[in-house]
Amino acid sequence: MRERNERLILTLLRRTPGLAKAELARRTGLSAQTVSRLIAALETDGFILRGAPQRGRVGQPSTPLSLDPEGAFFFGLKVGRRSAELIATDFLGRIIEREKQIYDYPVFAEILKGSREAIDRVTTRLGPKRASRLAGLGIAMPFHLWEWAPRIGVPADAMLDWKTRDLKAELERQMSIPVFLQNDATAACSAELVFGKASHPPNFASLHVAFFIGGGLVLRGSIFGGANGNAAGFGPLRVPDRDGRVSALIDTASLSTLERRLIEEGIDPRQIWVDPEGWDVPKPLLQKWTENAAFALAQAVRATQTVLDLNAILIDGWLPSKLRSDLVDGVRAELEKIDMTGMAVPSIVTGTIGPDARPLGAASLPLTARFLVELPD
Repeated sequence: MRERNERLILTLLRRTPGLAKAELARRTGLSAQTVSRLIAALETDGFILRGAPQRGRVGQPSTPLSLDPEGAFFFGLKVGRRSAELIATDFLGRIIEREKQIYDYPVFAEILKGSREAIDRVTTRLGPKRASRLAGLGIAMPFHLWEWAPRIGVPADAMLDWKTRDLKAELERQMSIPVFLQNDATAACSAELVFGKASHPPNFASLHVAFFIGGGLVLRGSIFGGANGNAAGFGPLRVPDRDGRVSALIDTASLSTLERRLIEEGIDPRQIWVDPEGWDVPKPLLQKWTENAAFALAQAVRATQTVLDLNAILIDGWLPSKLRSDLVDGVRAELEKIDMTGMAVPSIVTGTIGPDARPLGAASLPLTARFLVELPD
């Protein structure tokens, strides 16, 4: 019970920094004495900081409390079809270290070796004090990765190691901290819940545009992963294009489609996997991709709403900020043209995390498992 109450205090301070003891007692329903003991223990353990007392009111001055950024540190590892990225975050979710590897396709042995070496280098850079407060590693990666080999453009047997080997288990055997795993697009949704800069309704889906489009689902304020952790994957969803031809959403609203067009135009596609704000892509290509993706996404929103009746659809991804904004505007415009009779039209909103959503979502896994509890809306 004490551990849960400590996590409750930490969760409230993460959501609303600067709360004083009296307000924490009111929100938790715990006695002032219990809250005082919890605060003292968390302060001693290095998880919270006291601010300067706030004077000028009747009675005793109140002392604002906040999370100590140095209280705990987390690794987040994103494994994708074109790149792998390791980040380290502090207790507030701020990225303080980063390493990245770009490749033609993910080879299990190389990902394992490269990740282990990156973890060692980042741990060294953190220094002994911070390294002693590392609380876990989260991994965000596509499930059934070996099945995507033909779509990535490599022979099926080149990725069969992903079917017979377990990256989480093999890394966990080499490390002294717990390791967690989540589907990469669901992890991006987790990042929005834990680190997002806006409040969200209790029921929404997130669409994350990367090499392949994916998604996550939040019901009643919590991630819903489904029976196999793949809920709201969205990629295989069949949608029509402007000419009425039906195909999978993944074939229209993914960056793999843009990559293919760049190759056809003789432009090096690797540039789009380095830095989303550093793209050098002809404007007509981007405009055409955005128009087609927006149309397909609007059709996907309609199909989703027939089943789930969500408050909102959130769109984010490995995209330049301007392109992401244009895509959201395009989906809104296309949705206005669709017959939504019998359905509530969900809000189409822009994600607040951006290109770092998947590695941050990975880092949120050990943070959530060790330090947070679910709060009622």
